[in-house]
Amino acid sequence: MDTGETPDFNGWTILFDLDGTLVDTAPDLLGALNHVLTGMNLSPVTLADVAEMIGHGARAMIETGIRTQGAALSATEMDAAFERFIAYYVDHIAVGSRPFDGAMDALDALREAGATLAVCTNKRQDLSVRLLEALGLTDQFDVVFGADRATNRKPHADHVFETIAASSGDPARALFVGDSRTDERAARNAGLPFVFVTFGYEAETPEAIAADVTISHYVQLVPALSGLKDQAVASPRGR
Repeated sequence: MDTGETPDFNGWTILFDLDGTLVDTAPDLLGALNHVLTGMNLSPVTLADVAEMIGHGARAMIETGIRTQGAALSATEMDAAFERFIAYYVDHIAVGSRPFDGAMDALDALREAGATLAVCTNKRQDLSVRLLEALGLTDQFDVVFGADRATNRKPHADHVFETIAASSGDPARALFVGDSRTDERAARNAGLPFVFVTFGYEAETPEAIAADVTISHYVQLVPALSGLKDQAVASPRGR
């Protein structure tokens, strides 16, 4: 991956969201949701119906899928639907899910430049690890910090700070990459510069997200992060 002069990321921690940022998980999440819906004699939904719920957890996806058809579930029924979703998803976690184009090259370049890489995701810890293992991404990351490891999940700053701490990093030398308003809020709440990727599942426009940098392909990531790092060094933010 040719990014010109090789940047130095030694001592820096780069946090990545998972679904919609590193990996296009929509095909398998949608498959699991529609497995649940059709098992309840409801019609399958499209990605457009539930895309903005990806990253908010399986229950939010199920609730949205049910609501689009004018149905509702009791708490007991929701628990059962959630278990069916998870059971199916575990067995189909990487059937259609793939890293976004250029992601592997960007991760390689960042690691070669000395960065510590971490996943900060609202996906459950075991599912996050299973997905990364299935896609051969495990060795790219020093830390995977799922929602159930966090004291308070994104967009709360706790999730960000705890991920950085688990990475033995410094919040003043950390950057966040994500695809959603939730990620943007988490980064802002923790005082981190934020890179927004436009190829994820967020319904809001890049202009509305108002990230520090917006990219449309992973080939742009290393230069974007290098620029933010240099800005942070030149003008430290209060944290």
